[in-house]
Amino acid sequence: MTTIRSPQQLGDALRAARKQLVLTQPQLALAAGVGVRFIVDLEAGKPTLRLENVLRVIDALGGEITIGGLPSGAAEDQRSGNDHGA
Repeated sequence: MTTIRSPQQLGDALRAARKQLVLTQPQLALAAGVGVRFIVDLEAGKPTLRLENVLRVIDALGGEITIGGLPSGAAEDQRSGNDHGA
């Protein structure tokens, strides 16, 4: 598991995963249904990318997001549909 605390760390991790899978940026873009420019920006750590597309890229690489360090019960609230706003 990789700890991510910044857009740059996310970009670095996804670039490393792409290279380990021997995929080019165009191949990953096609697999994820995004543009090549999106992959370039994501790997560069651009902080303003659309989360939906980031998740598509992570899925295309075979990954998933796990959130840790939140107060206990936060995951339970999400599963039960309790959204009290933030």
